Amino acid sequence: MQRILSAVWSLALVLGVTAGCTTQRVQAEKALAKTFISDEQEEEIGQQVKKELEQKEKIKYVEDPTIVEYVRGLSAPILKQAAKDRPGVKWKINVIDDPKMVNAFATPGGYLYVYTGLILASDTEAELAGVMAHEAGHVVGRHSARAMVNQMGIQTVTQLALGQNPGAAAQVAAQLVGGGALLAHSRSEELEADEFGARYSSGAGFDPKGLITFFQKLQAQGGDTPGVMKWLSTHPTNRQRIGDLEKYIKEKNLRGSNNSPGQLPAIKQKLGAR
Repeated sequence: MQRILSAVWSLALVLGVTAGCTTQRVQAEKALAKTFISDEQEEEIGQQVKKELEQKEKIKYVEDPTIVEYVRGLSAPILKQAAKDRPGVKWKINVIDDPKMVNAFATPGGYLYVYTGLILASDTEAELAGVMAHEAGHVVGRHSARAMVNQMGIQTVTQLALGQNPGAAAQVAAQLVGGGALLAHSRSEELEADEFGARYSSGAGFDPKGLITFFQKLQAQGGDTPGVMKWLSTHPTNRQRIGDLEKYIKEKNLRGSNNSPGQLPAIKQKLGAR
């Protein structure tokens, strides 16, 4: 207990002293998130977030087993790659029934949500896989946990770590959903998730440039639909970001042969026929 408290106050001091230094502050936030928010605590928060989404946001899941199993099957080799970097996560894939929402997001505990609008907007399995791999990267990078540090402060994080507040997980989940922290990530976090996504896609056999072509397609559409605007507002893209990802793929010599539609057209047809 004394060791934990000592570490908390040491990190709190770092956060206070480095308020004006972005790099050092990010490192301090990462250290705090990793040290004091365990995989089990993230799982508990993820469960609470799921309840918030179902009860307050009234999200509706796809129940067709063919569609759900397709998405889960496509994500399986990607999540196997992600497990190499963070083996303690137990991934859960949910498909949200909203054809107008071109989006996906991940929450603490390895809960990955894919909107049907994203499936319909994808032209190849590499594009859909790339987006899911990107979202998995946010979990591996503990980006939501860092958001907890920023939004809830060190006192709530300490209570969560020490088990002093039984309702802390529910409080954190409500603030994450209500405050939009689940979808809003910093530029550095987006770039890190891009790199994770490219690496996981390549490792799973998909063309790592699938994420790039998806970004380019959304930009070309110019936000003509609300769903596209939602993605662009929470995952802002620009030429520099796409260029950075292209450079990373080239430097790491990432490759992948799967750049075909695969079973995607049949799944899209099934979604459109409902």
